[in-house]
Amino acid sequence: MSNNLNDRQADLCDLCFFCKITKGERQLPVYLTSERRTSYAFLDVGPLAEGHTLIIPRYHSDRMDQVPDEYLAEILPLAKKIAKALDVVDYNILQNNGKIAHQHVFHVHFHVIPKPNEKEGLGIGWPRVEQPKKVLAKTLEKILSKL
Repeated sequence: MSNNLNDRQADLCDLCFFCKITKGERQLPVYLTSERRTSYAFLDVGPLAEGHTLIIPRYHSDRMDQVPDEYLAEILPLAKKIAKALDVVDYNILQNNGKIAHQHVFHVHFHVIPKPNEKEGLGIGWPRVEQPKKVLAKTLEKILSKL
């Protein structure tokens, strides 16, 4: 497993609160739920519901598409285990990339957010955009050509 951080990434990592957690440089209490070879999981200190957990790769990047696959491989299985450990029926798995996508901490992270009732947990709107079949077909073609 590599951690090929270029100098710019290393400098950003030195300033990153989540990187400091993975290095053990914790100025604030961290409620660690899991420490793995390529990831960490800990309780969110500003939770949307009891048990709201963050999972982060041990690789500094602000966007998921820039994280090597080996650092992402255990994240969803860990999210599944955390959801089961929380013993909740309804929950959200959330990951944001970029400021306009509501990312506030610029180190890739996944939220496991219990949804115990209508008031607690993640509340979202889902503003649909109508897409003609021709546009959907063109989008499919574009995606398939790059996979």
